[in-house]
Amino acid sequence: MSLKPLKKSDMNKEWMRTRRDKPRKIQPEYHLIVTEGTNTEPAYFGAVRDTVNRRYRGKVQLDIFGEGDNTLSLLERARQRKRMSPYVYKHVWVVYDTDDFPARHIDKTAILCKEISTEETEYHAIWSNQCIELWFLLHFGYMHSDLHRNAYWPKLSECLERIDAGCYKKNREDMYTVLCPYIGFAIHNAKRLDAENAGKPPSQSAPGTKVFELIEKLSPYLLAEDM
Repeated sequence: MSLKPLKKSDMNKEWMRTRRDKPRKIQPEYHLIVTEGTNTEPAYFGAVRDTVNRRYRGKVQLDIFGEGDNTLSLLERARQRKRMSPYVYKHVWVVYDTDDFPARHIDKTAILCKEISTEETEYHAIWSNQCIELWFLLHFGYMHSDLHRNAYWPKLSECLERIDAGCYKKNREDMYTVLCPYIGFAIHNAKRLDAENAGKPPSQSAPGTKVFELIEKLSPYLLAEDM
């Protein structure tokens, strides 16, 4: 088949003009974080959000709500938040402590997060047994003793005082800033605990925490010096 040169009469026709598509705006990846606590967890994850949103607002966006609900009711509140939001959340993080809640509620929440996840939105059960202070302690060392949550606070104070960061108080607002230099160590320790708890439901994984999964997911958006 021979290729004929273009006719001058064809040069200005619509089908011959160079196509100039408008640049497509890439939407950021949206994350929804709902927490059982209304102070400690929102303050910690709020600092993470502020860091990520400030540096990568066009790539990822975090929304955080401290609900005051727990386990199953917290999951339902997260689903309501997702339905009401104008954004399409890629990840929904349900952050809760096991405390003394019924084991069936603790474990059912984790099961439901997997069952209701879709390709569009993945739900994550980010539980801590017994409380988020375990995650804080793992920044300083590995701990596998099943202590009551009230025993965590004096231990945290000892650790913080060793780095001249004062004592620990519930609802302290600067925990992310204080602990961020040790996040990599905390992830390592939390993963080690997770491996020891393999096959156990959350209610029986004491001590244990899934907070590392959320932090590790966001790690590409946190500066290297924070990790």
